[in-house]
Amino acid sequence: MRRSLLLVPALLLVLPACGKDAPKDSKGEADKPAAAEAKPEAKPEAKPEETWSFTVPKGLKAPEVPADNPMSAAKVALGHKLFFDKRLSGDGSRSCYSCHQNQLGNADGRAKALGAGDKELGRNSPTIWNVAYHSSLYWDGRAPSLEKQMLGAWKGGNMGAGDDLAAKAKEIAALDGYAAEFRTVFGLAEGDDVTPEHIAMAVSAYERTLLCGDSAWDNNKLEGDALAGWELFRGKAACATCHEGPNLSDGKFHNVGIAVAEGGDIGHGKVSGDAAHNFTFRTPTLRNVSETAPYFHDGSVTELRDAVKAMASGGDRKIEGLDENFADRGLSDAEIDQLVAFLGTLKCANNLEIIGEQSVPGIDAPAG
Repeated sequence: MRRSLLLVPALLLVLPACGKDAPKDSKGEADKPAAAEAKPEAKPEAKPEETWSFTVPKGLKAPEVPADNPMSAAKVALGHKLFFDKRLSGDGSRSCYSCHQNQLGNADGRAKALGAGDKELGRNSPTIWNVAYHSSLYWDGRAPSLEKQMLGAWKGGNMGAGDDLAAKAKEIAALDGYAAEFRTVFGLAEGDDVTPEHIAMAVSAYERTLLCGDSAWDNNKLEGDALAGWELFRGKAACATCHEGPNLSDGKFHNVGIAVAEGGDIGHGKVSGDAAHNFTFRTPTLRNVSETAPYFHDGSVTELRDAVKAMASGGDRKIEGLDENFADRGLSDAEIDQLVAFLGTLKCANNLEIIGEQSVPGIDAPAG
């Protein structure tokens, strides 16, 4: 079996399995951040640090890093601590990790996320792996960067810290020696305030290190049904049309007919303001996909095989706005099984290093 040095494109199932047949020798490229359309808001100036080098798993390339949030070992260590600190949340009940647990594929195993105050949110929690490669965040793409996504999740329903993030940031900075770490990382003087942006920058730096590659696929070790599934993925099933590149996502927004209903979640259409984008959602990565059930933005499909079958069927063509490349690929039950076998080879070999006690009522991660 032959593959590109970077990684060859792939299928679709947790979102659009759109498309035309992908050429079998096509080479995938990781998504590049979209050019900014507006002048970015001013951020705290980061202290110059030592040269940073990513540990990049086989099959991936080093993520791009924004110029206004350079990487450093100290910043990543600080972000790691913050990511696991439940005191960041409004009620002290959950951390960022609560929705991205190791035993649940670094998602949360729920149809829809459970936020602060045990409030069920509107969408499924995606895996945290390889978020560094996304040019926009959330299923609807409303956050243009990890830093913006962190601020939104912290303030909003996920963490429930509320509108006064400045006060919360000062509270966090006063805990357990955090102030000294912030001074070291960001070059703050004694008495300078730690801001929400400082916290978002540190957490985002840590999240950029969460890279999933080095799978059986990346190492050219596919055989049997998994190998047959890969050939289907990039050929007859045309999954690679949307699940392309090293991260197995085109980063675009597609309507595949999931939960299309009057008054329902219109996804990217709300962000863009263009009705043509209603009910479109970002193509998810397929990294670790066999571990991240349930599937789709609303968590409506509990089994991976059912998700694959739904994508391969082409959906209901009567649905207005259905992606034009979304089609019935005419796959047999055996071919569906082969695709599932291939997707099972995309597991992430590593786990997040847990800090502190991380149990959360309502999010039941299995032991181990």
